Amino acid sequence: MRNEPVHGKELLVPVRTDVEASASAVSRHRLLWRAIQRRKNPPLRRSDITVTEEKTVRKAVKAAALGNAMEWFDFGIYSYLAVTIGKVFFPSGNDTAQVLSSLATFAVAFLVRPVGGMFFGPLGDRIGRKKVLSFTMIMMASSTLAIGLIPAYTTIGFWSPALLILFRMLQGFSTGGEYGGASTFIAEYAPDKRRGYYGSFLEFGTLIGYTAAAGLVTILTVTLADSSMDSWGWRIPFLAAAPIGLVGLYLRLKLDDTPAFQKLEDEGSTSAADRESLPFWQVFRTQWRAMVLCMALVAAYNITDYMLLSYMPTYLSDTLHYSSTSALVPIIIVMLVLMAAITFVGRFSDHIGRKPVLMAGSVGFLVLAVPCFLLIKQGGIVPVFAGLLLLGLCLLPYVSVMSASLPALFPTNVRYGSLSIAFNISVSLFGGTTPLVTEGLISFTGNDLMPAFYTMLAAVVGIIAAAVMKETARKPLEGSPPAVATKEEAIALVESQRS
Repeated sequence: MRNEPVHGKELLVPVRTDVEASASAVSRHRLLWRAIQRRKNPPLRRSDITVTEEKTVRKAVKAAALGNAMEWFDFGIYSYLAVTIGKVFFPSGNDTAQVLSSLATFAVAFLVRPVGGMFFGPLGDRIGRKKVLSFTMIMMASSTLAIGLIPAYTTIGFWSPALLILFRMLQGFSTGGEYGGASTFIAEYAPDKRRGYYGSFLEFGTLIGYTAAAGLVTILTVTLADSSMDSWGWRIPFLAAAPIGLVGLYLRLKLDDTPAFQKLEDEGSTSAADRESLPFWQVFRTQWRAMVLCMALVAAYNITDYMLLSYMPTYLSDTLHYSSTSALVPIIIVMLVLMAAITFVGRFSDHIGRKPVLMAGSVGFLVLAVPCFLLIKQGGIVPVFAGLLLLGLCLLPYVSVMSASLPALFPTNVRYGSLSIAFNISVSLFGGTTPLVTEGLISFTGNDLMPAFYTMLAAVVGIIAAAVMKETARKPLEGSPPAVATKEEAIALVESQRS
């Protein structure tokens, strides 16, 4: 309404707003308006919808998950053998200095992970997910095998830690292209309504890798004398990487590339001219909001993940003075519990969404971190296991839905690159440094609860990130057509547009 003077008086005259005018135009020209909308958003055709049969999806999940299992088998071996590796590769003297040197070498691999992500990620968007994932598998297995062949410090002196750092960096470089590619691979194969369920198998592979590493190290520790473990026993888990890598490579080479990537190729969106690897700054310029959100989610996830699965054995043995076996056995049991529950939580997220699941894990860490570590400090089988189990149950929402949540943040044509770069920058800053930072904080402050406070900080970041992110459950990936499990679902989806 507006005031207009009429013979010296003001009258209220109705004025139509833009919204009202637009609504009026639509009502007068309804058929024309529908035609314009249909041109802008054409209805789906049956050929637009990707149908991925369950048998094919399972093969893709198996190939990706095995590679992820090997990745974390390699990293798990190193973290569980941190004390032994400190003795083998660094000069004798202060035990704490040896452990810190070993953990620093563990962190070195994470410094080059962003470089690997910047190299392999855009390459995966250019030449395909399958080729890059096959190459990273070869590099990862080779570098892990090489670590198992390095002579000890007492044999070749400072060349020993130098070679260890070199091969750890190669591990980190290859791993830079692994998680982003594997999660993209599964997400692009999985039907939209079951992406949480199938994505959870990637982290199931992570837990298998950790559990296999912890189990093998525990068996060797129990069956071998300390002298045998220090001289040659520690090499066995590293040498086992070669056959595992060959199996994973075989499975990956048997698969076709993802339907989403093949569709881009068919449409010409990834022609030779268009598929040049984008430099980091260009990827970040176009995807910076999604990448910042991804880094926040990954920071919360990886700090808590590495705190429980990588650092806790060192914390129990070096800080609380538990034996190596006593430190590993309860963690193995916790990981088995997580493995039994992870796919159920992933399936559950397909129904209620990723956001509430991630929020539950973050709030759990914020509230329970200090009580859990107080339980662990009490000592005894029951309190230690109870504390570790509660931490594991807080971690469960993260490991169950993260591999389905992160790929959905990015469009298909830059998904591998954007995810790999953001993921590995965050992991290198916050995940891989968690054991070193936590051990350093304890040494500096003398406070055994520093791991709990660091976990709470990560939980706050997780709460903010989960609140900000958009819900992606049961929706098509950005830049990709809908994906369904059967032809009947595809037909029903097309028919639903006509109603």
